[in-house]
Amino acid sequence: MNTVLVGMGDYKVSRVPDALMTIGLGSCLGVCVYDQMAKVAGMAHIMLPSSRDMPQSNPLKYADTCLSIMMSEINRLGGVSSRLKAKVAGGAQMFAALGKASAMHIGEKNMDAVSEELKKYGIPILAKDVGGNVGRTITFRIETSELYIKTAKSSNGKVI
Repeated sequence: MNTVLVGMGDYKVSRVPDALMTIGLGSCLGVCVYDQMAKVAGMAHIMLPSSRDMPQSNPLKYADTCLSIMMSEINRLGGVSSRLKAKVAGGAQMFAALGKASAMHIGEKNMDAVSEELKKYGIPILAKDVGGNVGRTITFRIETSELYIKTAKSSNGKVI
């Protein structure tokens, strides 16, 4: 099995026997979209909810632009839109000590934006591990559709 690393503000699409992995999800979201029958999946490392405020910026950083680009590639590799499912992790409140300032709720805003985008495409979120105040590293095994989550504060991971 080859592990394909997904960087910040990027996405990758692959198929079995690969796994997809992203490291250091704080307020960012790791979004896995997959077609279990076709054994194809994509993982996005979403940094911010909307590209509207920064239209000249990297479109892969944003929920509203990255997910549509990634889903097109999943379809090109044989994924069928009606069979796509999603699993999501991350979206922590990394700056809890700074209070309840709206600007500090990036993780929550990212989750809202990702949920909205996936709903637009009719893709259900089957599992999620979001919020809290710890960073995460995630690995999605395309063969089994399992998302392995390891937090910064725990040596034990979990599977969703």
